[in-house]
Amino acid sequence: MSKREAFLEAACKENVEDFRNFIQLHKDKAEPFDVEEVVQEMPRDQREALWGRLASLLQDVLEELPPERWAEDREEGMEVESAKDPKHVMAVVDGITLVTLVSVKLLQDGDTYSVLLEIAHKLHVVLVSLPVSEVPLQLHIHTLCEAWWKKGLKEKEKFGRTAFLISLQKSFILKKAGVEIQRLWSLHDVLLSLDYTSEDNKQIIDLLLQCFHRPVHIRHDDGKRFLVFLFSWHVNFIWAIHGTIKNQLEFYSKTTTTQITEIYFRAWKKASGDFLEQIESSCIQDFMQCAIFLHRASPVHTKVRQIMSYFHSRKGCHKVDKMLYNLYRPILWKALNAPNFEVRANATLLFTEAFPVHDPDQSNENVDENIQKQLDTAMGLLEDPHPTVRSNATLGVCKILAKCWELLPPTIITDFLKKLVMELAADASSPDVRCSVFKCLTIVLDNALSHPLLEKLLPTLKYSLHDNSEKVRTAFLDMLIKVKAVRAAKFWDVCNMDHLLARLAIDSHSVSKRIVDLLFKSFFPVNESEREWCCRCITLIQMNPMAARKFYQHAYKHTAPTNIIKLMLAIRRVLNNCIQTDCDLTDINDSNKENSAQAALVTLGKDMAVVSSLLEVVVILWRSVGKALKQNEEAQKYTFAKFGNVMSKYFQAFEDDRCTVPLIQLASFMPPAAVPTFSCGVLSRLRRMDQGAVPTQYGQLLDCVCSWGQAADILELITDWLTEALPKQGEKANANRKVRIQETTEAKPDLAVAYLDYLFSHTSTQEKVLALGQRPMKQLHTVLGNWKSVLYTHLSSTSEDPKSPSLETALKAFMFHGRLGAHLQHNASEGRDYLLSLEHVAAWVAERVLPFLAKGTSDDGEDSEKSPSLATQITESFLTVCRDVLLVGLGDETFKGQILHLCSLILLSDAGYLCIPAVLPILKEVADTYVPEGNSQAEENQEDATAVILGVVANIFQKIIELLARRLRKEPEEGKQLCQSAVPGLTDFLQVAQAWDRAPLSGVFSTIFAVIIVEKRHLLQKITHPEEVITPESVEDMPPLSSILLSVILKSPSVSRAFLTEVCLSLDSEAISSLNELAAVLHILTVIKHTGQSKAGLKSAATSVQQQLHKHAVASVDSRDIQGVIFESSVKTLNEILAL
Repeated sequence: MSKREAFLEAACKENVEDFRNFIQLHKDKAEPFDVEEVVQEMPRDQREALWGRLASLLQDVLEELPPERWAEDREEGMEVESAKDPKHVMAVVDGITLVTLVSVKLLQDGDTYSVLLEIAHKLHVVLVSLPVSEVPLQLHIHTLCEAWWKKGLKEKEKFGRTAFLISLQKSFILKKAGVEIQRLWSLHDVLLSLDYTSEDNKQIIDLLLQCFHRPVHIRHDDGKRFLVFLFSWHVNFIWAIHGTIKNQLEFYSKTTTTQITEIYFRAWKKASGDFLEQIESSCIQDFMQCAIFLHRASPVHTKVRQIMSYFHSRKGCHKVDKMLYNLYRPILWKALNAPNFEVRANATLLFTEAFPVHDPDQSNENVDENIQKQLDTAMGLLEDPHPTVRSNATLGVCKILAKCWELLPPTIITDFLKKLVMELAADASSPDVRCSVFKCLTIVLDNALSHPLLEKLLPTLKYSLHDNSEKVRTAFLDMLIKVKAVRAAKFWDVCNMDHLLARLAIDSHSVSKRIVDLLFKSFFPVNESEREWCCRCITLIQMNPMAARKFYQHAYKHTAPTNIIKLMLAIRRVLNNCIQTDCDLTDINDSNKENSAQAALVTLGKDMAVVSSLLEVVVILWRSVGKALKQNEEAQKYTFAKFGNVMSKYFQAFEDDRCTVPLIQLASFMPPAAVPTFSCGVLSRLRRMDQGAVPTQYGQLLDCVCSWGQAADILELITDWLTEALPKQGEKANANRKVRIQETTEAKPDLAVAYLDYLFSHTSTQEKVLALGQRPMKQLHTVLGNWKSVLYTHLSSTSEDPKSPSLETALKAFMFHGRLGAHLQHNASEGRDYLLSLEHVAAWVAERVLPFLAKGTSDDGEDSEKSPSLATQITESFLTVCRDVLLVGLGDETFKGQILHLCSLILLSDAGYLCIPAVLPILKEVADTYVPEGNSQAEENQEDATAVILGVVANIFQKIIELLARRLRKEPEEGKQLCQSAVPGLTDFLQVAQAWDRAPLSGVFSTIFAVIIVEKRHLLQKITHPEEVITPESVEDMPPLSSILLSVILKSPSVSRAFLTEVCLSLDSEAISSLNELAAVLHILTVIKHTGQSKAGLKSAATSVQQQLHKHAVASVDSRDIQGVIFESSVKTLNEILAL
């Protein structure tokens, strides 16, 4: 039996296993059996018999197990494969699909295929009800439907629609959808057979619109072709596509927007008739209107502008020019004259970018006339009253000049450039316009034909370098850089070198780096010899020393580190020549006489200003290539050796102060062994420094010591001095110490504290000192802590002891004890020893210092002001340190509790009110560590540590407000000064407190509200004449404390809202009931009203007042007493607030 006959026999229910085996052989690449080959060899009647048997087999297997039950039976699981096993059925259906697909491909004209059509229908039913998991079978039936459509067989529309829909759906689902998008494009003709208006196709329409959301469809070449084709499916579908794209436009990237625009353009080019009209009117012209009427801040505006720019870039084609002319004509010219400046500005950009907007079908005379009108319009836009329009017009005109220079008459070009350069570049009303001129002239400079004219005009702009707007100066320099790059003119002819250097010396980083970019090749010609570099350097120094320093700060960005080091060594050679006898430097100036004539300084050795500037330049250059030197050990050693062997001579020859400073900095860059003469004497110089020395005298020496790794020596010196200066501790302290330098000097505690201040105020030195480890730092910390005894001596003594260390030094040492403790606690890996130390200091302040916070009396009965003042200083100094500890997050719960306890004790002492400005920052920092991130914390859990500490904070704040009120009553002038000094602390604290909308910190605002009400009520009660009832208009009209508190509250909208919330809560609780209290509330609301803040909160509070105020109406109807006047005034004020 032949293969054909065997295969034909197998295509029945009885031999279904043989049929499956044949299909399996076909799929096995190693087997020679091929279904396509077998079917192709069959004669027509045998082929038709095969189709009939396949139809029967398919009918039988589907009757036994319909597709609807495949998923159910698979879930139940069938261990033994039988005729009803879904796997078996699907394998048979898959085989039938394969044979059918092969048969469809082999169909020839005149073949009868009604049986195949029957099989295809049944497989179509299977496809529709197939479980999602059966991807292989779905793919095969899908391929059959596609082949049926492409073959153009009977009922192809049905199969084509199915194939198209499945491909469309799969193009969304698959991660790599490229192949499916290609298939979708190959089936795009299916759409032409579908009815757009039919409800049956609504699913397809929705999916087609979703294609415009998918970047993969937009990017893919076949995807683009498909999306372009969609514009030609149905006229009404164009508007649906356009609406979808507009909704999605905000979320497109710049690249995607370009691709979408390309799709629009290709669709427009291919369209004709109604489709063309619809694309032009519904899409392109709609984009034009959006580009004109959208706000510039709109996220869609830039995308719409990008789309229109694409169309404008295609100008020059007859069809595009005609389209732009027709679509712009009804809207553009009106927009250029619109009252709204944004519309005019947007229209200006479109008009100038699309210029010339002309009808290519007109005669040349008409076109010329039309273009002349447009040029007049552009000139008019340069004179628009609004700066934004003038700026946009400047950009547009410059683009026109750059693009159409050869086509425009010379007079027109000259008029435009004169308008820009002579008028708009000096537009006093707007820096944006001036900036635009310089930014846009760079566009004109791209056209080489503009250079001769601009060379004459640009020098008139030279003073723009000194414009008071930084962005204008920056734009001007960018233009000069462009002039230099395109060689349009010599930049120094446009702007004098002296002006450039003067501006380089004083201007910001942004401007300076551009000037350096402009001048770099002039003063650092890398292609010239190193001698020439030196000559130019000296010339630059002589022209402007400050500019020279700035120039070399930026030089490393423009050349290799190797060249920087070469220049340093070249300057070294010049300096070496300077310290020789009868120096003559003309030998280094042989090259380029024109640029370096001024550098031939015969008496340079005597010109210390130039020498010092050269040394400064070396320092600047070294610092700029420091990292590069560290990475190249050989170059670093060479540089150290070269400078090291001349440093001692430099120190001897250049004794001027200006030279000494850079020499010391140079020494700090090198190891101490490279400068032995200098390095050996640095510590000795620091030892011998006078007590009143300033940081400029010792700062660089300390930098040197630290950079050389000798920070331990200076720390030992500081510790020694502080120890020796303590009363009765000098001998004991020195007994066990090793003497490093054999010289006796007196202890200088003032200088020790100054050194310490410098070391901890600079990051580089601070890191070196803290890296010394715990032992020396702990020793210094202990010594600093011992200075408390000196402070106590000053506090308790009635007379000055000349032998005792100064009070100022003791106070600084006391503060450094706290600061150093904070640093050490931060560096400590575990424990809280240094926090404990601060807590001990807090206890010492409470025990020893606070008793003096009262006006004492001396033995002879005279008031002593010294002790309270000093006690206040000590307390405030300690609180400042504690605030910093809390600020950097080092304070734990125990520390916060101890410091708050100290704050309470301070405020309870007689003169504790003096420390209010120092206490408030503590409250702010403590509260700040507990600011709720949300309202997720459980309100019922109020007994935890957080609630307790914040409760203490609220109580201390209440005490502060009471003390301020008391001082204002007893000593009004002193009270006002105290309140003013407390304003910064109050402002910061309330900003933190407003974040809480519940106890305990919400009580802060109730405290403030109560104080203001009490103060205002007291004032109203003292009124004796109706004329005295005046409604305040500003915080200055309120009583003293209320004025201060309200001014603080009204600084921040969020604090104002929190305060108004408290006002409403107090009114709703009926805690405020009397007429005077309600009037006081209305006075507060009036003051807030005049600031224009929180209108909603104001109305809410006013409504609450209204509900209370009507109760007092009856008592006041017929009386003209004070209460009646207050009531009438309150009603009037209330109505004004409610009318907001």
